[in-house]
Amino acid sequence: MLSNPEMLLRLALAAALGSVIGVERERLQWTAGLRTHMLVCVGSALFALVSAFGFSDVLGLAHVVLDPSRVAAQVVSGIGFLGAGAILFRRDRIRGLTTAASLWTVAAIGLATGCGLYVPAVGGTALIFAILAGLKPLERRFWSSRGGSEITLIVERDVASLAVVQSELTSAGIAIRTVSIEPGEAGDEDEVTVGVHRQSAEQMVTTLERLRQTKGVRSAAMRS
Repeated sequence: MLSNPEMLLRLALAAALGSVIGVERERLQWTAGLRTHMLVCVGSALFALVSAFGFSDVLGLAHVVLDPSRVAAQVVSGIGFLGAGAILFRRDRIRGLTTAASLWTVAAIGLATGCGLYVPAVGGTALIFAILAGLKPLERRFWSSRGGSEITLIVERDVASLAVVQSELTSAGIAIRTVSIEPGEAGDEDEVTVGVHRQSAEQMVTTLERLRQTKGVRSAAMRS
């Protein structure tokens, strides 16, 4: 049985590690931000402690056999319901997949912390933060080296439709490779990044002009 100070230390560490991931999501103005990630991490750590030590007073009774992993195991499946609530589908756009994944991984960090696996918990937090904050620039650089380009659009969240943008690109004969959406700097806009195969400069200029004239598109720029 752990001492009370040790248990409180694990919960505090879980809150700190969860806040690292939460700050990155809060920076992008997602609803599941700092507080949500901290709560998930602390809750998972608390479930791990309860699972491991919460039933120690009945272990000495006859015919009582407990599996200390059962309560913690339910966190893995139970966090899926919370993650599903972070995923939104609106006007042909899917938002929140990365945030749902970050909630799932934060739950794993909480379980590791609650079980006293400090090194994996801290290492996992650093790795997850690096993936969320640093991978996108590397992806852009990698795509560019493979002969592709990116079109960055700033669109009005409740006006522009991703289907219209895709239609404009398709009608211009431009093949879409990837599409990603993140909240823009203003509260009512999104930043849409469309990875496309490299085209001639004349074709891209014409396409950008058509996109800029699309309803709800505030700006359109190409990045090679």
